[in-house]
Amino acid sequence: MNTSQTDPTNPGTNKLRRVVKLPYLVLYGLGTILGAGIYVLISKVALQANIYTPLSFLVAGVIVAFTAFSYAELAGRYPKSAGESAFASHAFNKRFISLAVGLLITATGIVSSATIASGFAGYLNILIEVQPAIAETLLISVLGLIALWGISESVKIASLMTLVEVIGLLLVIIVSLDNLSFEITSSANSDTLASILTGILAGAFLAFYAFIGFEDMVNIAEEVVEPKKNMPKGIIIVLIISTVIYMLVAVVAVFAMPMEKLLASRAPFSDIVETNSHVPVLVITVISLFAVVNGALIQIIMSSRLLYGMSRQGMLPAFLGAVHSVTRVPHKATMLVAVLILLLTLLFEIESLARLTSYIVIIIFITMNIALLVIKQTEARLVRTGQAEKYQGFTVPLIVPVTGLFLLLVFLLAQFL
Repeated sequence: MNTSQTDPTNPGTNKLRRVVKLPYLVLYGLGTILGAGIYVLISKVALQANIYTPLSFLVAGVIVAFTAFSYAELAGRYPKSAGESAFASHAFNKRFISLAVGLLITATGIVSSATIASGFAGYLNILIEVQPAIAETLLISVLGLIALWGISESVKIASLMTLVEVIGLLLVIIVSLDNLSFEITSSANSDTLASILTGILAGAFLAFYAFIGFEDMVNIAEEVVEPKKNMPKGIIIVLIISTVIYMLVAVVAVFAMPMEKLLASRAPFSDIVETNSHVPVLVITVISLFAVVNGALIQIIMSSRLLYGMSRQGMLPAFLGAVHSVTRVPHKATMLVAVLILLLTLLFEIESLARLTSYIVIIIFITMNIALLVIKQTEARLVRTGQAEKYQGFTVPLIVPVTGLFLLLVFLLAQFL
């Protein structure tokens, strides 16, 4: 047996390959953001916010933006596969904090994949009737095999599916434009201001899940070409594109089809296209399946790289840091992630999984904003005393992590009021 294949201490076979350029990084990020939420959760957000669904997405986007800029600086400073765990290590120098953060973000990826996989059956059943458990098991098994194939192959497949899902979103927007009606025909016209705001915030909490994904990008940093330059660029580009697309899609979803139909839909994009055009439902259904599949694949890649990075730092068992000698992927970490995703998919409902993901991510985002504040203040002190040089890469003003931290705390507390 070739022991170098599984020995994480062998430097010759345990290095990841830098093959991901900026365009692929952007498509990777868009793939996990767009596929993770909008195709699956638009009707769930509408259940909370009704005609104010676009505002829920706007609120969620604003809250996410500040943290995304904090991530952009952190990713440029420390382009490591361990991502948030590495950021926490540099900020707090406490092993238990780094371990906790790493395990939380891994849990996010796993739960998020389970959420996406749970939405797979809704679209698949339009094409062929199949038991959800069977569909989900086959999906995760196939995605696990793709992730084991290799990072270059996986990212190229993910990028292709991202292009398909962006085309699908644009198709939904275009076919609906002629049928937009801004007349309020639902019960929302009799709601009080307090109930409207409550609905918008409740919807924003679910919509927040749809923006999750830019943080996944940092966990393939060791496979990105020129990461100190490309990681910040990629995160910012992805945030801008996804926010614009989400706002447009939310508008057409709410104002171009009957609200009752949207609220009851398990495959909302297929229903929107069917309501507003003569485009065969089969077309958008297939595109939606691509989007759902892509989101899950990217989460598997991210989670396995995070486990690999933490293992390499000595935080997790050494076997998780093993890299296959041929495919050069962390194969054991990938297989473990796939098994955990399958178990969650079969055991929990989609809305519960999405809410759990949002709670975990908010806690992580709060920690990352604090980490950036600590890092920047520590650096300023060391620069003043001549013990270090000022970081010359992408940076944000202190007000960015401070505002991000404040907004996240208020957003989290609002869920319990």
